[in-house]
Amino acid sequence: MRNLKVVLGASVATVGAVATLMTGAGSANAAAAGSLYGCPSGAVCVYGEDQVANSSTLTHTYWSYGAHNLSNQYGWHWVINNQTGGASADLCYKYDGGDCTGGRIPAGGWKAAYLTDINSIRLNRP
Repeated sequence: MRNLKVVLGASVATVGAVATLMTGAGSANAAAAGSLYGCPSGAVCVYGEDQVANSSTLTHTYWSYGAHNLSNQYGWHWVINNQTGGASADLCYKYDGGDCTGGRIPAGGWKAAYLTDINSIRLNRP
């Protein structure tokens, strides 16, 4: 039972840390209708390295389906998929959308991604 309490306590602490990072510890997120942590409706967004995800730390916004090559992106970044209609986004190890086994982000979802190893993001039609 003690081990279960330790595991549950660590899980709650991790979720709390992620929630704090995503919300900016209570700071106001972009108020635009349909935005998600400053990412406009219909877009996939990348935020600055080790930054809280909000409109002031947004560095890249992708609107069109297909592959988008990354350059000079290192370390941990939040990637948010605010596409509509169920469109997903894949993190790809190769340029031009090759080897997209770095993780799939569903519509309305986000991922803390180590972009040093990721060379493109592919936006997929629903």
